[in-house]
Amino acid sequence: MMRTGEAAIACALLALDPNGLKGAVLTGPGGPARDGWIDAFRALAPERPCLRLPPHIGTDRLTGSLDVAATLKAGAPRYDAGLLAQSDGAVLLMPSAERLAGDKAALIAAAMDEGQARFTLIACDEGIDDDEKLATILSERLAFRLDMRTCDAPEFDTLAMDEARLLLPQVSVPETIAEGLCQTALALGIPSLRPALMAIRAAKASAALDGRAQVNDDDASLAARLVLAPRALRFPASDEAAEPEQPPPPPPSEDDSSNGEDDGAPSPQQLSDMLLEAVKASLPQGLLAALEQNLRQMQTKSGAGSLSQKTGVKRGRPAGTRAGEPRDGARLSLIDTLRAAAPWQPLRRRAAPARTGVLVEKPDFRIKRFKQQRETTAIFVVDASGSAALHRMAEAKGAVELLLADCYVRRDRAALISFRGKAAELLLPPTRSLQRAKKSLADLPGGGGTPLSAGIEQAMEVAMQVRRGGGVPLAVFLTDGKANIARDGTAERAAALRDAELAARAMKLAGVRTLMIDMSDARGTAARHIAETMGASYLPLPHADATLISRAVGSALKAGG
Repeated sequence: MMRTGEAAIACALLALDPNGLKGAVLTGPGGPARDGWIDAFRALAPERPCLRLPPHIGTDRLTGSLDVAATLKAGAPRYDAGLLAQSDGAVLLMPSAERLAGDKAALIAAAMDEGQARFTLIACDEGIDDDEKLATILSERLAFRLDMRTCDAPEFDTLAMDEARLLLPQVSVPETIAEGLCQTALALGIPSLRPALMAIRAAKASAALDGRAQVNDDDASLAARLVLAPRALRFPASDEAAEPEQPPPPPPSEDDSSNGEDDGAPSPQQLSDMLLEAVKASLPQGLLAALEQNLRQMQTKSGAGSLSQKTGVKRGRPAGTRAGEPRDGARLSLIDTLRAAAPWQPLRRRAAPARTGVLVEKPDFRIKRFKQQRETTAIFVVDASGSAALHRMAEAKGAVELLLADCYVRRDRAALISFRGKAAELLLPPTRSLQRAKKSLADLPGGGGTPLSAGIEQAMEVAMQVRRGGGVPLAVFLTDGKANIARDGTAERAAALRDAELAARAMKLAGVRTLMIDMSDARGTAARHIAETMGASYLPLPHADATLISRAVGSALKAGG
């Protein structure tokens, strides 16, 4: 964990060299600590104006674009300068940075690399889960990563900061310290050279802040803890794993006495070892394990489906128009725009007689709307208990295979849950692969009690996962509804029924569409009662086969798609 005073020092270092250190990522929830840190930075760098960069900013607003309304009014091209072009010499403050889309993070990173605008970025990352954080392409370009839960505001004299700014261009870095910081970054598994360069700049700023014209070991140690330690990808090798013991060197001769002026100065390797010890002390427990998990998640999300678009104004089936400007990929509906402008032509011609043609103004713009069909997942929840288990499982297997055969047309997926004995089991995660489905459905166990509440809860969990991924879940229950195993595993029918009703109410409150297929030999009341409690569509099919079940599920998918 970062030391309390070092977060304050990082604030001063960034204010001293904002163009070289680029910025900081402030992690943790908002509060007085974060606000105090930002206020202190602005007080230490009062010459830099502060601009807000909302994470939902449009691409046109970020990089600039043609101003259609101003162009039509002036009769000549008029361009709207983007926020990045306006931020030269400013501080960009980005709240909720974890919500910034990857394409916009890449645009900001490109502007920082190309030097089109020299701005300082302060990104407030409030993400809670590991997959909710600022994009790596942007965070790796900011020198500091500070935890606001252990932060204090800096207390530096403004006059001292002015003197440090004058001294900073004159600060030199010994070659041994530069090599030591680079070796430290390599030992920590940091693949990029950028963090090592930023660590050198942070060491120079530390020396200038202390009124010195040369970087020393303490400056290098501070820079390693502030810049390199938060980026560590592996734990440094211990001294026990070093090379085998070497014979002692020969005693120095009298001729070597002339080099005595270098005695006591550590070599780059020795300095690297010293810096690694400082970094080890600042690494929190469990950090590297979490980093490895994050890397695996990043590799998993690097596929083509990692950035799913929401329904809006860019793609899908046409669904009318609405008032708005053709920005951020929105498409202009020319006919509807001219239709909206037509009633105002007499008034506008009297106000501007010199203008010719159709007079279109900003309120007339109409953009196209699109309805994008979302992927639907049918979650089969099969009662595998009792003597009719084999019959029901065969029907479920056939229904899933028939449904998956049509998935490429309807873009649907299917999942399979079975419940028997005392628990429910996810046998087939959501998939479109018919081959995978057949392999998972090959040998399904049957018999035992009926833990209906466990089956409903397992279906609820899978449905929430589908919904979080942007899909639409449909839970299909194949059961007679006669629960006899309670949530705690006891064989009490009354308790089992109460648990099943509670789980069914939770499913209804969550708004998950459900279909209850009554598989009892005769139409009973148990499955119908659970269906009513759950808010499910009820289909009594005592003699159903796989074709009828697949047809019923397909109709429900089309109705909800």
